[in-house]
Amino acid sequence: MHFPIIALVGRYQDSGLHAPLRALAAQLVKEGRQVLIEANTASNTGVTEYTTASFAEIGERASLAIVMGGDGTMLGAARDLAPYDIPVVGINHGRLGFITDIPVEDASQAIAALLQGRYETDTRMLLTGSVWRGNAEMFSATALNDVVLSRSGRGGMIEVRVEIGNSYMYTQRADGLIVATPTGSTAYSLSAAGPILHPGVDAILLVPVAPQTLSNRPVVIPADAVLNLTLAAMGRVDTGASVHFDMQTWSDLQPGDRIVVKRAPHTTRFLHPAGYSFFTTLRRKLDWNRMPRSGSDGE
Repeated sequence: MHFPIIALVGRYQDSGLHAPLRALAAQLVKEGRQVLIEANTASNTGVTEYTTASFAEIGERASLAIVMGGDGTMLGAARDLAPYDIPVVGINHGRLGFITDIPVEDASQAIAALLQGRYETDTRMLLTGSVWRGNAEMFSATALNDVVLSRSGRGGMIEVRVEIGNSYMYTQRADGLIVATPTGSTAYSLSAAGPILHPGVDAILLVPVAPQTLSNRPVVIPADAVLNLTLAAMGRVDTGASVHFDMQTWSDLQPGDRIVVKRAPHTTRFLHPAGYSFFTTLRRKLDWNRMPRSGSDGE
């Protein structure tokens, strides 16, 4: 039997999630699977008739996690479950959905095929980062999308010294700097004019946000590089700075603080319906090849 114990994770703020979540759980039980509901999902949706479990318990017990919500929900679940090597499937109950790629209306059919072993596997890298003040580690976290150093005040730029390993790269004056994985290349990096990286590319992407020098451009570096980002200065006294690891934030950066970013020791595995194509997802989500008159999406 494929995936005998399956955990369900949902977006907490979605008041309409309980119905599709219950329908999915009932389908899994009918197919002979044991269902676990992530504890916060259960308490926020009212779907409490199944066994509840923390992410740690899911990691120890489950063979698959199905995430229903948007990409933000998937980011959190994937980070928590990556150390346990639990594959995840994303059902889009949000808006854009690059990594929650199964539309909710197609969920029943897609999950039925997956339970029969018809699926594609996609392995994604993560980043790990830490904030250092002198020799003291102030904060650490992992990120599936990106690590973003940004100004947090209303005016002025921040100045960041960037080193790759022991090599000095540049000192960047900008509103911020994005360090993205290939997965994150379709997130904030994309809106900052960064390139799209295929998930199979083993690399890290550096994208400046509104740089002072227009010749500063996105740079792709090897995935095994270790980045040292030192906050050198802030343009005005009312300009603060913060660093974001996906949705996890350290907002008390001070000049001289150093952010170390490198590849995480673990990866996350996404499962997709059979025939999945990254380029099909891009065409659909970014409206590529759409003809104004016919409405064709080029497929």
